[in-house]
Amino acid sequence: MDYLEYKGYKGSVEYSKEDDCLVGKVLGLTKETILYEGFTLEELKADFEAGIDSYLAYCESEGIKPSKGYSGTFNVRVSPEMHQRIAMNAAKYGLSLNSYVRQCLERAVMY
Repeated sequence: MDYLEYKGYKGSVEYSKEDDCLVGKVLGLTKETILYEGFTLEELKADFEAGIDSYLAYCESEGIKPSKGYSGTFNVRVSPEMHQRIAMNAAKYGLSLNSYVRQCLERAVMY
């Protein structure tokens, strides 16, 4: 999937067969939803940027700190047995649990 980027925000690019146009959503926001659309990629990008600008202007006028999307940290719940196996593999390679899991995730999303 390709993404749009503007002022540190990323947004999806999809085709809506139902509406016969391009649509998207700003990714990584937890409480807000910013949607945009366009018949051309240029229109989609313009609507995406207008949505971000409008959101940032609203936050500034209301004294709200805007969400910036992904923080880079998240929790994953696994069984105690899985936790132990992951920790043992990390130790086997001389890595911290976080480093080992990060490397596994990096390999997983490369394909």
